[in-house]
Amino acid sequence: MSDMKMPNRVPEIRTVAMPADANPDGDIFGGWIMSNMDTASAILAARIAKGRVVTVAVDAMTFHKPVLVGDDVSCFCYEVRRGKSSIAIHVDVWAARRHSDEVVKVTEGVYTFVAIDSNRRPRPFIA
Repeated sequence: MSDMKMPNRVPEIRTVAMPADANPDGDIFGGWIMSNMDTASAILAARIAKGRVVTVAVDAMTFHKPVLVGDDVSCFCYEVRRGKSSIAIHVDVWAARRHSDEVVKVTEGVYTFVAIDSNRRPRPFIA
């Protein structure tokens, strides 16, 4: 994975890993990373759905490297499949190490969403 480069586009979200997000050894909690991935992929899913979406599944989650306190974390997303009312979004998470030029892909996964209406019922995507 060392020959990979961070995507050359704007991430759905970008944030800094803080001490409150870490365990006593300074590694960021997986749940914090997953929450950011869910938020990032929901942004894209809602944009595509032109409305409200809810997370229904997380598939193929892989943690490649730890995220450390101070890392600049970016979540990049793209659509991988779409059904009548559901959409799967792949998320790649990259970390730029603090005070360094090192950039590493730390996590990836696929989040599935369903478009819903105002009554929280599944609805088809708007064309």
